[in-house]
Amino acid sequence: MDAPEIHHHPSDELLLSYAAVGLPIGARLVVATHLELCAACRQRVAALRALGGVLLDEQPPAPLREDALARALERIARIEPQPPVPTLGERAPRQPSAPPPLPLGAVWPRALADCSATRWRWLGPGMRWSRVNVPDAPEANVFLLRIGAGKYLPRHTHRGTELTQILYGHFHDGRALFGPGDFDLADADVHHQPVVQDGGECICLASVDGRLAFDGFIARWLGGLVGM
Repeated sequence: MDAPEIHHHPSDELLLSYAAVGLPIGARLVVATHLELCAACRQRVAALRALGGVLLDEQPPAPLREDALARALERIARIEPQPPVPTLGERAPRQPSAPPPLPLGAVWPRALADCSATRWRWLGPGMRWSRVNVPDAPEANVFLLRIGAGKYLPRHTHRGTELTQILYGHFHDGRALFGPGDFDLADADVHHQPVVQDGGECICLASVDGRLAFDGFIARWLGGLVGM
């Protein structure tokens, strides 16, 4: 399968936070999914990591306290012993992935290999969603949206940050056209209405920090039910 032509990417600031492991887990999963599809951003992250290493090397050495070694050994001694790691033949099973059925050509992201997801649930006419469950991070608000051709999300803005990675199909939200591989960040400065283009449905992976602020009462009610 040919790589998608990608027009919208995470900012350098966001990629730097990703490279420094400074993103919340939900946002990190969405950015990691983009990196699977985008060679240019993978190269950018590698360059940012290399730059961070150079800057660290150029920093003057920090003096240590005279008892630094003794304090480190004391902390090591207080660490609880961990059970042995099983060998390959007896490795403990990973949490099973359970992606909901996807259309031909849509691929479950490798970044979500340890996650599970619910079945597709009704959200509105021509709209379904699936909750992505992140191991050891129940607070992560990550989900899949599947919207039919010609359908649209209600107009909304954001009380926080929404990261969206397009996995399949196309939508236009009044700002730009987004297609497979494209990435979008929306915050309180963005007031939009994603409309799926004719010719096929659209599937997106999203992480929301905060809530979407829908214009209409019914949309706000439905958004509250699913945690948007």
